[in-house]
Amino acid sequence: MAQIKRYIVANQLRAEASKHIQYFRNGTLVKSGRGLSFWFDPNGASLTEIPMNDRELVFMIKGQSSDYQDLAIQGSVIWRVADADRIAARVDFGIDVNKGNRLDKPEEQIKSVLTGLVREFADTYLKDKGVRDLLEAGLAPVQAAIADGFERDPTLDVMGLEVVSIRVAALSPSSELSRALQAPTFESLQQKADEATFSRRALAVDKERAIAENELQNQIELAARRKDLIAREDANARSEAEAKAAAKQILVAADAEAKVVASEAEASRIRAVEQAAADMEKARMDAIANVPPAVMFALAAQQFAGKLEKVDSLTVSPDMLAGLVSQAKQLMANPSSET
Repeated sequence: MAQIKRYIVANQLRAEASKHIQYFRNGTLVKSGRGLSFWFDPNGASLTEIPMNDRELVFMIKGQSSDYQDLAIQGSVIWRVADADRIAARVDFGIDVNKGNRLDKPEEQIKSVLTGLVREFADTYLKDKGVRDLLEAGLAPVQAAIADGFERDPTLDVMGLEVVSIRVAALSPSSELSRALQAPTFESLQQKADEATFSRRALAVDKERAIAENELQNQIELAARRKDLIAREDANARSEAEAKAAAKQILVAADAEAKVVASEAEASRIRAVEQAAADMEKARMDAIANVPPAVMFALAAQQFAGKLEKVDSLTVSPDMLAGLVSQAKQLMANPSSET
């Protein structure tokens, strides 16, 4: 905003270098230029202040695609005044001659024109394509379409304006359309997620089955080893029992053989003793075979008397006495027979 100082006879105006000042006196242009500083009489004077630096217009417009779907375009347009005289002739940039305040809102008017042009160019682009094609194409085509529209349209040149740059930040459908467009992708992703889940579950089941089969195989192998161990233990026990039985049998056989040998030795001893006894008895019998009966009787009596410890009574019968006398006579008659 231009700085205006009031004095008694005149006012002083001082403007920044980025501002173009026009000073009219009774409808006639007296001064025109950027960054002016001068004295003027406020009576019958009019002033305009036109910004010459770059300005930004942020826009958000809505349009429809060829399939009647609503889309919103957000972006910005950098613009500036290319010809101050042209824009001043079409838009009121007048300021108060005493305070320097703007008398109107010229920038709002310019922004309205630019926004209308952006809407027109964007709408032309949107109506040529379906919503899916527009969204898949992205931001660059719509940005190029708007820029091309500004280059072709003579409105800005007539007004003395120039577009420096155009930037489209977003091209988005309505919330309902967005959900509808996202549904197939969401369903596809959900299906892939489900397939991944099923695959993980199937893999987990396969792994569990493999683990179960491995455990079963281990149990079978352990059972086979246990069976083999039991068979070996039975074989070892059988072998041990057979060895013990064989050893016992050997011991029994050895004992029996020893007993047989001992029995045979004992029998041989007994036979020897008996034979000796028989031989002695035979010799004795041979010795006493020719001994007279009286002598034998005497010897028997002598032997019998030697075995008696005590004789309580002795009875001698006449027959016995007669016999003894008879024997005594025989002995006396044959004294040589004793030898």
